[in-house]
Amino acid sequence: MALQVGDIVEGKVTGIKPFGAFVALPEGKNGLVHISEVSYEFVQDLSTVLSEGQTVSVKVLTIAPDGKIALSIKRTQPAPERGQRPPRGEHNGNGGDRRSAPRPKREEKPRVWQPKPAAPQGDLSFEDMMARYKSRSEEKIADLKRVTENHRGGYSRRRG
Repeated sequence: MALQVGDIVEGKVTGIKPFGAFVALPEGKNGLVHISEVSYEFVQDLSTVLSEGQTVSVKVLTIAPDGKIALSIKRTQPAPERGQRPPRGEHNGNGGDRRSAPRPKREEKPRVWQPKPAAPQGDLSFEDMMARYKSRSEEKIADLKRVTENHRGGYSRRRG
């Protein structure tokens, strides 16, 4: 019986390396279980989970054209239920809270842009308001030109 991708077979651990474990399969073939495919839990050191000579159930993930076989132990087991995460800010895993007080809830209704109310103009005539607008816009343009001309790599006029 030839091995196929998706098959679940019994094998014997023949070697343990920092990156994974080698498993002897039926028909004299060998495969590798990468450290990330050993358990659903984080594994720092494989020798704490597996030992040489141990019989394990493995699933064939891939068979490369050069004969290398990728295996998984964790995919032969049911996935554990994921627990509820603590609410944001309650615990960050570093031994403490990041915030001192919980963030207030947002209002449910969407915010809509509202123009700012016009500043009181007093008893200015239309001509006075236009003159004020023109002088302010000329000041802004002069400031913008001064800033852009003084920046290195920005727009600069030819001098000389």
